[in-house]
Amino acid sequence: MNSLALPVVHPAFQKLKRAGRLLHLTAGGLILVHALSHFNQPHSSPVYLGCLVFMAVDILILVMAGKNIAADMPLVNLFFRLVEIIFFLGIGVNSCVDGEWVTGAGHLLLSGTYIYLFRCEKRMMTDEYVALHHSGITIPALPESRFIIWSNVDRIEAQYDSITIATSGDKSYHFDLQKNLRFEELDQIHEFCRHYLKTGL
Repeated sequence: MNSLALPVVHPAFQKLKRAGRLLHLTAGGLILVHALSHFNQPHSSPVYLGCLVFMAVDILILVMAGKNIAADMPLVNLFFRLVEIIFFLGIGVNSCVDGEWVTGAGHLLLSGTYIYLFRCEKRMMTDEYVALHHSGITIPALPESRFIIWSNVDRIEAQYDSITIATSGDKSYHFDLQKNLRFEELDQIHEFCRHYLKTGL
């Protein structure tokens, strides 16, 4: 009995893909506001302001050009997410050094949020799979996949178009499949259940 990997549609992955555009729009808007706040200050650098405006406009153009950036252009999406992280981290550290603790903490918090998003979006570059192994089941999750040993699995309900995994503690994971199961794959799932869950499927 070999391991079996089934490509699935994960709701959290889909939600994050749809939210990518709004998150870029938010970052671009914050960078533009930051640039405008420095525009009339006496010691502001024209080069610094130009870079901020250029960065904000680039991000906003990316948002307008791509409807589903995270799914359609994953590498471009990650590059701009990294730029946003560097910007918020730099402003946060600089504000803290200047004694502006509230502004610094806010930007550092934004940087941490975008670092987490970067990890999640990097994870989305690989397909989402539910994988049945001899040692347990791997299910897709953010930011990392989750592994469940067989002793923690109560039951598996497999249909041709979906799979549901119920675990101890009354947790249940339901996934729609990207493509319908073949008869051989469904039979293999039943074989795993018979062997490890002692069910009579």
